Amino acid sequence: MSEQQVLKTGTTTIGVKYKDGVILASDQRATMSNMIAHSDVQKVHKIADNLGLTIAGVVGDAQLMVRFIQSEVALYSMRKGAPISVNAAATLVANVIRNGFYVGHIIGGYDNTGGHIYSIDGAGGYIEDNVMSVGSGSVFALGSLETTYKPDLSEDEARDIVIMALHAAMNRDSASGDGMLIAVINKDGFKWIPKDEIKARAVELGINYPVR
Repeated sequence: MSEQQVLKTGTTTIGVKYKDGVILASDQRATMSNMIAHSDVQKVHKIADNLGLTIAGVVGDAQLMVRFIQSEVALYSMRKGAPISVNAAATLVANVIRNGFYVGHIIGGYDNTGGHIYSIDGAGGYIEDNVMSVGSGSVFALGSLETTYKPDLSEDEARDIVIMALHAAMNRDSASGDGMLIAVINKDGFKWIPKDEIKARAVELGINYPVR
């Protein structure tokens, strides 16, 4: 299959740790070379009640990875009788990626030690941090995030800086655009922020939504 025929997410994915949990977010564009192939792609996935995963890279590999990790995490919880820790889930994803998946992930979640996010590269390396971005628009997102992030953010403040970072990336990266997906994970579990709520807040922040 040629480079032009490979469906990729291109993408901007974001993970932010805030005072009471974590936020995972992404744009919704998929590309084939320089063509916009889809404009409603899901790049943030629920893995378990306490875990989420963002995807960047080749779409087929990313979707296979999501299904596999969802199954493995469910089996782990059944065997142990307790949710998997975020660190253990990150280790699992990193070990699987080493088998040749052309993807980059952020895994985030909440366990008995609090909220955690990890970036996982294509070689299987994984690093924990408070704020991160993966994908072609990540350099623009990180520039925004690093000027606005502080460790004691509230959920609303964390949501706002994520919206602003996605906006910055979608304005400058042609492979990122079309819409925003944002999920929150904390002691109450995994929840999606409704798209109409994202749009309304983006407008309040002075952002035209959806961003190109």
